[in-house]
Amino acid sequence: MRGDLTEGSITKNMLLFALPLMAGNLLQQLYNVADTLIVGRLIGADALAAVGSSYTLMVFLTSIILGLCMGSSAYFSILYGRKDFDRLKCSFFLSFVLIGSITVVLNVCVFWQIDGIIALLQIPPEIKDMMKEYLLFIFAGIFATFLYNYFANLLRSVGNSVIPLIFLAVSAVLNIVLDILFIYSFHWGVRGAAIATVIAQYMSGIGILFYYYAGFPSLRVQRHHLKWDVSILKGIAGMSGLTCVQQSVMNLGILMVQGLVNSFGVVVMAAFAAAVKIDSFAYMPVQDFGNAFSTFIAQNFGAGKPERIKKGLKSAILTSGAFSLAVSFAVFAFAAPLMRIFIDASRTDIIAEGVKYLRIEGSFYVGIGLLFLFYGYFRAIGKPEISIVLTVVSLGSRVALAYLLSAIPGVATTGIWLSVPIGWALADIAGYLFYVKCSRRQT
Repeated sequence: MRGDLTEGSITKNMLLFALPLMAGNLLQQLYNVADTLIVGRLIGADALAAVGSSYTLMVFLTSIILGLCMGSSAYFSILYGRKDFDRLKCSFFLSFVLIGSITVVLNVCVFWQIDGIIALLQIPPEIKDMMKEYLLFIFAGIFATFLYNYFANLLRSVGNSVIPLIFLAVSAVLNIVLDILFIYSFHWGVRGAAIATVIAQYMSGIGILFYYYAGFPSLRVQRHHLKWDVSILKGIAGMSGLTCVQQSVMNLGILMVQGLVNSFGVVVMAAFAAAVKIDSFAYMPVQDFGNAFSTFIAQNFGAGKPERIKKGLKSAILTSGAFSLAVSFAVFAFAAPLMRIFIDASRTDIIAEGVKYLRIEGSFYVGIGLLFLFYGYFRAIGKPEISIVLTVVSLGSRVALAYLLSAIPGVATTGIWLSVPIGWALADIAGYLFYVKCSRRQT
């Protein structure tokens, strides 16, 4: 076993564990960024709008699976901190069966309701067929998303964040190569972009499954671990279910905002599609640092080390805050060149709208950096329900303000972009109040 975060330097160990997470998630973003970049350049703005809207939907669907896997991972980390390895391996089996079954049901449902989903997103008539074609292929990769995220979170829960990075790196490069081949050489259009992504996803999902089994015999589930332990199942279902709700609520709110964005037409849709990719790259590292921080907290919570948890929280806030401020400066200064990576320079209308989004939201990344730490902290101490409350505060206020402010004459899309940092700030205040309350109970 390796990756024990209950001993040694706090800041150094968190950063060493977080860096592969950061690199891995940035590579994961390349799946859709490659689609966006190549589709936008080789096919056109309509295709970019279709793929961009699909991205928001897929993030929502993935968030359900990711939330379940992250909740299980926190449960695994607590057991790992306690050194209860038999119970840990039994939880591997039960969580795999539980989350795998939910994934299959989810996959069937989205194929069944694809027309209703497109109608709900208020997709303009001129790109409906294109988006449906893309979704019919991209939905085939949902089970691959489960395989990768399950085994990646399993390995991260015991402190190994390098192996998931390696498989993502290989699949990200493969995705880009296949994108160029299918779109540029075969002229398959958005269908080619979807097929390239799905193939790359299955490479990473199946690859990490076999590597876990062959390369980590100490973590391998044995026959005597294949049992239905009700107490373990309740623990997994509780933490996974609540974390899933938290992730789903967060991305459902974003999906609702996507519907509002779509109502402003293809120009705003294309700007939003490109800007969201830049935005995701910009704050993804602090999100991953929050997940690394959560593993640190969970292991030390399981080991019964409250003082180390307090020191870790202070270190995490300083580290996340410094990085967020640096990224905010960079995004504000280079918003226009970043947009031109995805959009032809002649489309000044799309670029201008994207720059406005990035400069408004990008100035306040410190807010979401702190919010990710709160999410990780409450999930790790077995209180994921508080993370749900913070998500409702953040996304609820964002959705409400987006619809309210955008309806004001002369404000329009500016109101949608302003609603984001306001939501972060309100959730951060609530998170601090919950933290103080929990700390008083523990003393």
